[in-house]
Formats: sequence, structure tokens, C-alpha cells
Amino acid sequence: MISGFYIYNHKGDTVISRLFRDDVTKSAQDAFRANVIHSRSSKKTPINTIGKESFLHIYRNELWIVAVTVENANAMMIFEFLNKFVALCLAYPTFNGKFAEANVRDNFGLIYELLEEVLDNGYPQSTDPDALKIITEEAKKGATVEDMKQIASQITGQIGWRREGIKYRQNEMYIDVMEKVNCLVGSSTGATLHAHVSGAIKMKALLSGMPDCKFGINDKVMAGKKKEKKEESGKKKRNAPIAIDDLTFHQCVKLGKFDSNRQITFVPPDGEFELMKYRTTTDVLLPFKVTPMIQEPGGNQIIINVVVKAEFESKHAASKLELKIPIPKSASNVSLNRTSKSGKAKYSSGYNEVVWRMKDFRGGKTATLEIKIDLLATATKKKWAKPPISLFFEVPFACSGLTVNYVLVSERKIGYTDSDVKKWVRYLASAGSYETRY
Repeated sequence: MISGFYIYNHKGDTVISRLFRDDVTKSAQDAFRANVIHSRSSKKTPINTIGKESFLHIYRNELWIVAVTVENANAMMIFEFLNKFVALCLAYPTFNGKFAEANVRDNFGLIYELLEEVLDNGYPQSTDPDALKIITEEAKKGATVEDMKQIASQITGQIGWRREGIKYRQNEMYIDVMEKVNCLVGSSTGATLHAHVSGAIKMKALLSGMPDCKFGINDKVMAGKKKEKKEESGKKKRNAPIAIDDLTFHQCVKLGKFDSNRQITFVPPDGEFELMKYRTTTDVLLPFKVTPMIQEPGGNQIIINVVVKAEFESKHAASKLELKIPIPKSASNVSLNRTSKSGKAKYSSGYNEVVWRMKDFRGGKTATLEIKIDLLATATKKKWAKPPISLFFEVPFACSGLTVNYVLVSERKIGYTDSDVKKWVRYLASAGSYETRY
């Protein structure tokens, strides 16, 4: 597995060096410095094989964090470990939230102690910050015998992400379905060239004891072989089963049960955590339709009409709606005319764009902006590249159609049931790369 661990600064100086096996020598760190950091090649690949040794690295704040191995190791697991180790260090307040060279040098002792705990003969172990707080001086000084027993049990037990004895006066659970909508709409027919949603279900569990939770969404596989119901307009209902392309779960989810009956069962960590991430490309609801029209009446003038329509139900309202409309660099005078006084539009000469903002935009609403542009008279007329119009927004629903069907909570030891838990579910979708071509 991992034979050596190094951290270099941007000059190639070794800041941290630790060997776990004798199958690599100290010359390995010089090999990476000479062949990768000081290489004249502009492309730095994350995996480099030099001789019999393979170097895998990530780059953070001008620091190279490197793992070296001579085996045919699982590369994705090593990259996951490197990222988790950086996150583990940042969990300590002495790093001040930044994995930079000065903070690394100030925490030499802590980093070497952490390496001893998280790598056993080169094999990654637990990187949970709560479980590893036992090795900090503050924890050693302030912890009681009972606290030390709980921490030790957390490290060695099957549930390393949650400790025993958690108590709350009121059991609560907050569920946020957060999505990023990405799309590109063509210029000629207005057809969607590609669209996908990247989402995550984030939870905040304030539950006593060791609760068992069951979570259900309207996945097609989970819903069985039911046929999708269609509205008269042909659009899929938002509570119909959806097709999810990719799923990634938190370590607390029991994957065996999910594989057998598609049920998401877990014992949640205490507080905030991300239960799952997903991606879908089928039947994505695009909240807004943007239609740009360009007229060239002549006389070095261009008129751009931009129509934006909310394609969702009127019971919802988008917030922080913003359109960035590119205009030619040769513009000398720009005048703006809005219909129904929708929002505020401003010409930004430094960025060659018009920014149109609306605080509140209800479903089914349509707004139009007319942009009259006077162009500079130039001897050579260069064709305008027409960059796409970008859209930014927040809407209170899931554009993928994902719905939380149920969340069931039970705790046998303390003895409370699902009816004793208060739950809140929130949906929020925002724009990722949401563009419409002229």
C-alpha cells in the first residue's frame, strides 16, 4: 500500500517526510522533486511512475501532498485518503482553516502523530476527526476517564461516526435537498443540447441515543415497475419516479440492505452530514426559458431582445434571478428598456455585458428586456463571437424531480418512536452552468 508520505512546498523543499515501509528509499523524495515539481512540462498529471515507484499527489495552497507506492494499489483509495487527511488536519483549530505551509510547519508534531494513527504499516485507518481527537494534547488534558473510554470505543467499534450517550431534550431532523442545474440551450431551435442535475441530500440529526433511520426517495428502482404518470401537457409529475444515474452514500449507510431491497438504512452521525450525492440526466425540469433575438436595422446599431419565462408552477417563486447578457466590445452607447419594470438592468462596460437582476420571479411569469446598442464605426468589421447568456437563480423545488417520500426514525434502547421526532424538509435548486446561445 502506501510506502511513503511527503509534503513539498512550491519550491520543491520537503516540509514533511515519513516512510512506512523499507521498499522505498529516501531518494524517492528527490525523484518526485526532480521529475514532477521541477519538470518543464506544463501538464502535471496526478499519477507519475518513476522507475519502480508510483507517486500520487494532490495540490493545495502551493503544497504538494504526495503518497508513494511500489505496489499495484487502489489509486482512488489513495486519493481519497490524501483528501481526507487534509480535511482531518483542517478540523484542528491550530490550522486556522487553511492547509498552508506556515500552518504545516507550526503543526509538525500534530501531523506526525496523525500519520502514525491514520496509517498502519501504510494501510489507511480511520480519519474521523472526532475519533482522533484523543491524540491532541487538549483532549488528553481535558478528557475524563469516561470520555476516553467513549473515544476508544468509537475508534474500535463498528459505528465510528457516532458516540454513545447522546441526549437531546427534543429529537429533531432537518433534511435539505440541494441541487445544481446545468444546461446548454442551442441558438437556432432553442433545443436543449445537454442538461443534468448534480444534487446532494444534507441532514442535521439532533437525535438521542443510537437511532435507526430509514430513508426513501422516488427512485425508479425503489418505486418498482410502476408506469410513470403523465400530465395532459406531457410533462412528468414531480412526484413520479425518477432515474438516478450516479449515487454516492455516506459511510453510515448500510450498503448491503440497499443492494438487496433498495432501502437506505443508517445510524446517523450527530449533527450535520451529507447523506448522499446523486446525478441525473433524464427529464430535467429547466426552470427558465431564455429567448434572445437580435436585430440589425443598420447604421451601426444592434437591438437585442431577451425574453425570460418561468417554466414552473405559479405557487413557487424564484429568488436572486440574474441574467448576464454579453454585448459587442465595440459598443459606444447602450440603452435599456424593460417591460413591466421587471427588476433592474445595468450595463457593465468593463465586462461588456448587461446584468439584469430580479429579486422575486413567480412561476409562469414572462419578462422582456430590450437592449439598443450603438457601435463604433470601424474600418474593419470583425464578426461578433456572441458568447452565451448566463443565468443564475434559486428556486424552492428539486429540478430533478427527486422527492423525499419518507424518513422513519426508531430508537429501541431509549424507547422513542418516529412520532416523537420533529422533521423538516427543504428543497433548493440553483444554477450551475446555465447558458443559452444567441
